[in-house]
Amino acid sequence: MSEIFRDKVDIGLSVNGEKVEARVPAEQHVIDFLRQELGLTGAHASCEHGVCGACTIRVNGQAVRGCLMLAAQLDGAEVWTVEGLSDNDAIRDLQDAFVARNALQCGFCTPGMLVAAEELLARGGIPERSAIREHLSGNYCRCTGYEAIVDAVDAVARQRAGKASS
Repeated sequence: MSEIFRDKVDIGLSVNGEKVEARVPAEQHVIDFLRQELGLTGAHASCEHGVCGACTIRVNGQAVRGCLMLAAQLDGAEVWTVEGLSDNDAIRDLQDAFVARNALQCGFCTPGMLVAAEELLARGGIPERSAIREHLSGNYCRCTGYEAIVDAVDAVARQRAGKASS
């Protein structure tokens, strides 16, 4: 049996506020790097085609699909996963709203939904419900029917706007 040699790339990045240096296979996807090499399993590998949103993470301030991006592209990047956003309380209000409004059931899509929703809410203001739906349209949920998710994001947007105006 012959061994397959793969090209490897050295990368340095920040993951959830911590510096990381790694040597990664050139063809390794970000989601696999995070899950297999760093043990960050919050984002899920699912469709592997970028359509379901289960692998959504934040790279340099933007929500991206971890299954479509190569780990080698992370050199110099700032990456935040649902674990990091949760640990620093950036999404605590969203998590609480998801629970209060039953916006999660099996939980498989929830990490990606939270990261995508936080990206929208970080823009400030109170988005229209149609804008919330549009922004989350790339994140599939097979359990909740979406209304509860939109309700949760809308409630947090209103709550954050109220805090900002007081």
